[in-house]
Amino acid sequence: MLGNGASLGQIGQVLRHQLPQTTEIYAKVDLNALRGLVLPWPGGVQ
Repeated sequence: MLGNGASLGQIGQVLRHQLPQTTEIYAKVDLNALRGLVLPWPGGVQ
């Protein structure tokens, strides 16, 4: 749902979470998507 543009608040409503912190526990970072944003390390690989 998060990957399709839903907010954490909307996801929490669907999952019937009472607290936003509960929804945050289940939110995972998409590491494959982030790899495309990474800049090379200055000076090369360390």
